[in-house]
Amino acid sequence: MSGKQEQLAAFVETAAKEYGVPGAAVAVLIGGEEIHVGQGVTNVDHPLPIDAHTLFPLASVSKSFTATALMRLVEQGKVGLDAPVRRYVPELRLADEEAAARITVLNLLNHTAGLDWNLVDADEGDGSLAGFVAQLDRLPLIAPPGARASYSQAGYNLLGRVIENVTGLTFEKALAELVLEPLGLSETVFDLDDVVVRRFAVGHHRAEDGSLTLARPWKSWRAGLRGNNPGGGVVSSASDLLRWARFQLGEGEGLLAPETLRRMQVATVELRGSTLGDAFGIGWFLRDVEGVRTVGHGGSGNGQFAELLLVPERDFAVVSLANSGPEGYQFNQAVLKRALELYLGVVEREPEPLPYDEERAREVAGRYEIDAMNLDLAVAGGRLTLAVGIKPEIRAASDAQMPPDYPAAQIGLLPGEGDEYIVTEGGLKGQKGFFSRADDGTVTGVDLGGRLFTRT
Repeated sequence: MSGKQEQLAAFVETAAKEYGVPGAAVAVLIGGEEIHVGQGVTNVDHPLPIDAHTLFPLASVSKSFTATALMRLVEQGKVGLDAPVRRYVPELRLADEEAAARITVLNLLNHTAGLDWNLVDADEGDGSLAGFVAQLDRLPLIAPPGARASYSQAGYNLLGRVIENVTGLTFEKALAELVLEPLGLSETVFDLDDVVVRRFAVGHHRAEDGSLTLARPWKSWRAGLRGNNPGGGVVSSASDLLRWARFQLGEGEGLLAPETLRRMQVATVELRGSTLGDAFGIGWFLRDVEGVRTVGHGGSGNGQFAELLLVPERDFAVVSLANSGPEGYQFNQAVLKRALELYLGVVEREPEPLPYDEERAREVAGRYEIDAMNLDLAVAGGRLTLAVGIKPEIRAASDAQMPPDYPAAQIGLLPGEGDEYIVTEGGLKGQKGFFSRADDGTVTGVDLGGRLFTRT
């Protein structure tokens, strides 16, 4: 084991203890060499050691697979990026008919379609993508198509239906034929029947007394149906994810032209004050870290968190998979930062918030919401705090065990005129976002995790 590998392994072990993560798989690709670190166990009740081939749900990292498959269809002349989605999904109906007619494939790929995050009750149908799309007329629209970026799971699930209609295959079969099988990604699957015959990590939630409970259902608290697979249903290993990273950093391996891969890593829409990045490419978040251009995507499932980060100019990638929430998010961020420092000499510095301003704090205080969650900003004791969680009525109506809410944690406003903020403590520590205003200056929304929460 090399010196740097020993340092990485020691850091992963220490960070897992600090954040209380039962198990993690970390992998680095540097100059063609692979480095793997397995830490802890798959399941606190029935423990097995985690290794490079242990399966984890990737959640939203799945979007990079969906986008790549879609770009293969673009290269084949079967889909146009600027074409209306209705050309490929004529059955699409939305609450706004004009928006339904205007949304393009690229709008879905870069989250500018104006669609809210997702359908809360998509499990009312038969679980298929066709059934999911049939319910989209109930999904709120948060902006006209192309007006702004807002992260949408529903948009990527709709892309899955584009792929189905164009290929005549189920989304899962199409993704296998277009991407997974040609690249030899044999540990990348969807179906639980393909998971249980391999070693896999179980998600965990930390209770108020500090104990860990197993997260059920396994893949997602949102029913885990096929209709959610394009946006968040891929299951994979650290080993396969490094293989995926090699492909994205390479010359296309005969599947995609090199210029198409590079095009996916170029900004298509800028982002304001977001932890996720400075811009969206196609299927990727783009972020400048101390002058170094990075390309990546993260994901959060039911007690599980995933991160994949690429640095194209340095032939570098890092994967971090953790099986505990909410601490797994903080663990993964710490691993990414340490890997960038250890292998590339890049030290990321967090912005310093302004001193507390009571007037500005009271201006933004209030309740904000998306379809599934409430976000509360409150002023108390000289602090501005942010709490976010699943709506109580949704919890009450669901049989699934859902992730715990994020309790109130302090946030600080950042310098400048952009109404940006940073969370300074708790499970969302380091998350950045910004406030939206109406023409008269009234605060109307807040962005968190790339999603627009509207003020109620």
